Amino acid sequence: MQQAAYVIIAYLIGSIPIGVMLARLKGKDPRKTGSGNIGATNVMRTAGRALGIVTLFGDIAKGFLPTFIAMRCDMPKEVVAVIGFATFVGHLFPVFLKFRGGKGVATALGVYLAAGPIAIIPCFIIFVAILLIWRYVSLGSLAGAGSVPFAMYVLKVPVEYVCLAVVIAIFVFIKHKDNIKRLIKGQENKIKFN
Repeated sequence: MQQAAYVIIAYLIGSIPIGVMLARLKGKDPRKTGSGNIGATNVMRTAGRALGIVTLFGDIAKGFLPTFIAMRCDMPKEVVAVIGFATFVGHLFPVFLKFRGGKGVATALGVYLAAGPIAIIPCFIIFVAILLIWRYVSLGSLAGAGSVPFAMYVLKVPVEYVCLAVVIAIFVFIKHKDNIKRLIKGQENKIKFN
């Protein structure tokens, strides 16, 4: 019962729409502008760079904290994986937004920072390289998310967390299906660095 309660709490934490809450401080709603996504990139476009950056760290934190706390409480690795996944699913399908959430990349990053931080280093390098060369956040996110399971496997992260990374990667690709179509057509928005 206690573990089930942790899973529910993790989902609710993941459901907190940080980007929407912050954008409202400026009278904006990221769901109604830009890509319509509630994540950091669209919040940055909608409400400014500062709030976009805060959204990024907030979404990372809500993935990290439940997973990290579960690990610190010495829960079984499979339970930790379920808790991490529940947080991620909360961001994708938040109860507070009628189950219409974001794409989960930052929240997944938070989960990985707790469950397999060493594997994040090569994946982050891949993300940054793609972002600097092609300036597509979506392409970098897809490459980063897709490489996490392989990095975890090679670096001998527990198999429960490797399986979690595989499932998360599948969901990230599904949630990015429209971005993938625009990338193929050459219509995806590029990020501006200045």
